[in-house]
Amino acid sequence: MAAAAELRLLEKSLGLRPGNKYSAQGERQIPVLQTNNGPSLMGLSTIATHLVKQAKKEHLLGSTAEEKAVVQQWLEFRVTRVDGHSSKEETHTLLKDLNSYLEDKVYLAGHSITLADILLYYGLHRFIALFTEVKLTAGGN
Repeated sequence: MAAAAELRLLEKSLGLRPGNKYSAQGERQIPVLQTNNGPSLMGLSTIATHLVKQAKKEHLLGSTAEEKAVVQQWLEFRVTRVDGHSSKEETHTLLKDLNSYLEDKVYLAGHSITLADILLYYGLHRFIALFTEVKLTAGGN
């Protein structure tokens, strides 16, 4: 899923009116939000955080200093590890690491859903869809 599509889904889930203008920049297609009131915003985490604040749903960024740091940690994980993967082995390691972390947790940070959960879900969706497609093609084995 392209970053612009993810950001539009996030807008919708936050209850924001659609209409933001997104583009992508550079070889890695870094998302850019064209703002009316100032400079453009660049980067998935930066734009997503801006949208959460615009929707006045700051609780999605964590409720304590520690939770806020953990949310930021997972947003960084999303951008560097999930979006930056380059091989099947890296994908396998990433999913194994994530599975181990979530073994005794429901959410990535704290006891309720955060922006980290949402963006990690969007980022992992393509891996899960590909895995499911491969399993179905191979006869489910």
